[in-house]
Amino acid sequence: MLTKFILKTTSKLSFIALFWFIFSASAHAALELRVAIKKNVNNLQIGSSTPAIIQDSAGRTIGQVEGMNSFLAKSNGGNVNLAQWNSNAIWLEHSGDGVIWIGDRWYRGRVLLTRQGSGITAVNYVDMEDYLYSVVGAEAVPSWPQEALKAQAVAARTYALYKRNTSRNSVFDLDTTTATQVYKGLSSEYTTTHQAVKATDGQIMTYNNQPILAVFHSSSGGHTENAEDIWTSPLPYLRGVVDYDQTAPVFQWNKSISPSAISRLAGGVGNIRALIPQKTTPQGRIVTMQVVGDRSTRTVAGSDLRSALDLRSTLFRVSAEGNGLQVSGRGFGHGLGLSQWGTYYLAQNGVEYRQILGHYYQNARLATMRTR
Repeated sequence: MLTKFILKTTSKLSFIALFWFIFSASAHAALELRVAIKKNVNNLQIGSSTPAIIQDSAGRTIGQVEGMNSFLAKSNGGNVNLAQWNSNAIWLEHSGDGVIWIGDRWYRGRVLLTRQGSGITAVNYVDMEDYLYSVVGAEAVPSWPQEALKAQAVAARTYALYKRNTSRNSVFDLDTTTATQVYKGLSSEYTTTHQAVKATDGQIMTYNNQPILAVFHSSSGGHTENAEDIWTSPLPYLRGVVDYDQTAPVFQWNKSISPSAISRLAGGVGNIRALIPQKTTPQGRIVTMQVVGDRSTRTVAGSDLRSALDLRSTLFRVSAEGNGLQVSGRGFGHGLGLSQWGTYYLAQNGVEYRQILGHYYQNARLATMRTR
């Protein structure tokens, strides 16, 4: 017989962002995504805005908690511990129009706490359209024209579906970072993002009736790239096109760097004498760079330089300036697919989202998800 536990704690959850309940859940059931909110952490706060049920790894209801309380989830041997419950995985699902608290934010959907590595991973199981309310607000600027936000919604929905369909991870499909798509729960939802998601309900970009890898970036610096020039294999819908991002604040940028930073990366070259692009993409992005020192010359990948020097893109050149080095670059991101600042400019000038998507995703077509 199930024993029902009602827990009371002194740690009340914040009411921040609960006004988003006016939007409630989607009017219809849709696709559920698995989004890793926290990965392999020692402990984290979990709670619900409304009464919630606790289930074990087999899906059996083992308890209940009151709303507006938080509880510390932590690892316990090979199990997850949440208050008096222990299991190799624990589910928390809110009732009614509630939302869940994971770490430091409110999220729609439910949460699975599971052991991964030596810690706990919290996975948000969330309806695709609910997920997009947040992603569009986190990836784009909520005050942008609706046509730009609609284009972002379709791109983000397509990307999420592609990752869900191709994920080889048994625990989650996406995370919350730029490695997949930025997702901040209710804190990045806005009226405008709800409007854009609802206006494009279920719409995705396809090639041969399959969702495309709808990657996007902030600004290309004037021209996007072919997939094979950034990665290894060509994709018929990721072709380089003229961008319209000249008004972007990241279209051109400069950064002063210390020669020692490059010396540490190149290793053993001595004092830097020159940095010479060895291989570039058709649009000028650095694939490999020769680092010439007074001791030796090394070849360094452009992506490694970007990471080590914290540059906005690999579309850059380096010149000597006094005792330092000056980096002059353009754009922000990998330069593939949809350019967000290009999308903004086109939308501002009356171009509707279907045309925008068709421009940045060549040979792809707009369709509606079959799995609903």
